[in-house]
Amino acid sequence: MYRCFIASFAFAISCIAVAADDSSLAKQLSNPISDLISLPFQHNLDNRVGPIEGGRTYRLNIQPVIPFELTEDLNLINRTIVPVINQEDIFPGSGDQTGLGDTVQSLFFSPKEPTSGGVTWGVGPVFLFPTATEPLLGAEKWGIGPTAVVLKQTGSWTIGALANHVWSFAGSDNRNDVNNTFIQPFLAYNTSNAWTFTLQSETTYFWETEVWNAPVHFLVAKVFEVGDQTYQIQAGPRYYVDSPVVGSQEWGFRLNWVMLFPK
Repeated sequence: MYRCFIASFAFAISCIAVAADDSSLAKQLSNPISDLISLPFQHNLDNRVGPIEGGRTYRLNIQPVIPFELTEDLNLINRTIVPVINQEDIFPGSGDQTGLGDTVQSLFFSPKEPTSGGVTWGVGPVFLFPTATEPLLGAEKWGIGPTAVVLKQTGSWTIGALANHVWSFAGSDNRNDVNNTFIQPFLAYNTSNAWTFTLQSETTYFWETEVWNAPVHFLVAKVFEVGDQTYQIQAGPRYYVDSPVVGSQEWGFRLNWVMLFPK
């Protein structure tokens, strides 16, 4: 009986330690520029797309995040978004398209430690690469601009915003210039058992056409382990407060599957 008690106690301590580690990883994932290697596969589904709301889009964003140590005090956070898209009838007569979209590459130079006030920040360049395999899946433009993120984590809460602006500087003369501002405010709450509840917007303003695309997400996520591999699964709806005529209308859905590689 004594041995059983010792074994049960050791197992309980082990479970508590794992839960604490998972909770710490969940909190790191609420920080877009944390020192954590991750590989998200973000699935996005929208119906009622286009001017007659008869279209559908599915977008898989493959988003590796890889931090590099530049100095004892400074990290370089490499965030890449490679979209794989399938869309149908986004406007009358458009037909169906499947393939790669344009790649967005962001580089954040970020101090390893927060400021004395507990603020974490990062700044750097963002690049747009015309990797789309079909004209309707991308802008056919090369782009560049600044990007920045600022956040604060207090207890179980994370609040912050990520923003960038991209201008095109080369590409097809038959396509509109890219002149877009992206703003992503976010608020997240992490629990002690590695659940995360996030409210965020991913708003883009298109200066050339003077229109907004403004979906608001409510997402629920959980960190867990399968064997030696750690994952996070995240899911939730989004509602479009505003969108272009050719964009998504009202409701959409996101499912995010993240592979984690703690150092």
